[in-house]
Amino acid sequence: MLCWRDTGHPQGGGSEAYVQRIGAHLASSGVRVTLRTARYPGAPRRGVIDGVRISRGGGAYSVYVWAGLAMVLARFGLGPLRHARPDVVIDTQNGIPFLARLAYGRRAVVLVHHCHREQWPVAGRRTGRFGWFVESWLSPRLHRHNQYVTVSLPSMRDLSELGVDPRHIAVVRNGLDPAPAATLTAPRSAAPRVSVLSRLVPHKQIEDALDAVAVLRERIPGLHLDVVGGGWWQQNLVDHAAALGISDAVTFHGHVDDVTKHHVVQRSWVHVLPSRKEGWGLAVVEAAQHGVPTIGYRSSGGLTDSIVDGVTGILVDDRSELVHRLEDVLSDPVLRDELGSKAQARCLEFSWPQSAQAMGHVLQTVQSGRRVSGLV
Repeated sequence: MLCWRDTGHPQGGGSEAYVQRIGAHLASSGVRVTLRTARYPGAPRRGVIDGVRISRGGGAYSVYVWAGLAMVLARFGLGPLRHARPDVVIDTQNGIPFLARLAYGRRAVVLVHHCHREQWPVAGRRTGRFGWFVESWLSPRLHRHNQYVTVSLPSMRDLSELGVDPRHIAVVRNGLDPAPAATLTAPRSAAPRVSVLSRLVPHKQIEDALDAVAVLRERIPGLHLDVVGGGWWQQNLVDHAAALGISDAVTFHGHVDDVTKHHVVQRSWVHVLPSRKEGWGLAVVEAAQHGVPTIGYRSSGGLTDSIVDGVTGILVDDRSELVHRLEDVLSDPVLRDELGSKAQARCLEFSWPQSAQAMGHVLQTVQSGRRVSGLV
């Protein structure tokens, strides 16, 4: 497996959790799994996590160069991947693929969580144009005979629009780790609390949640926002909250352990995910475990799959509607309980063993020279 980050990386998120969880379950079933990823401060070059052998090298961009060299050297029995000898390779395309196709041909499976059209401008004009060229034109043509895997039906449609053959696209949705039992019985907050579970980067648009709290705090006494997650954009968000005059109504928890995360969510009344783009939205089903419904943007793509609009949560079209519907849910306990209970019921459909079994089916099919399409 090739992925630019792993779950220990300071900026690791849902896509890294997906790779690690599926890799761990495949390893537990007897598959030898190796993950090649980037190094970061304090990370060793090699290690084993939940049965997955980790090989690290390179940084944010050089990870692709070093992984490419490692793949080439492995063909000659050299380098850090010389013992891997893969039957199938999962090339995780977080905007940019590792080009495993050049080393392993049709044994390479391209994993895409979502397309990055809306996010590339953050990388700068030239880098953004180059990245979008690779993602939208070069990669679909280079991998035209390869199997694709994505995590939601909207992402499958996006890939089809870029020219990927729908007959080569399989959908393997995210699984879900059971919430710690102690957090499920913790009391809900007496005062209204809104949570956001997210990496703190620009395209997650956490500013929209801060703006909503600034508008609603006068109408909903005691309203508080909990932001759970870390990232390089955090100080900008702290400054934005200060500029809005709501620093006392917002807690930035940073990167926390799973138990703390679930405790924060359990106390919440509503979860908000104002991201510009999501492949699936793992935080949606994590919140759902606690009977907490999510409000997010319809235009994000993946949330139209993880949220059943009006049933397990609410999809909105712009910031003003986000404020309006958040006020509705916070003010209406019957609506909130109905959405939350249905979200909780639906999250039972998802598990990592099930997702790993689906991915295993895709990989076995690719190994036999065939392709899979549709929801697996």
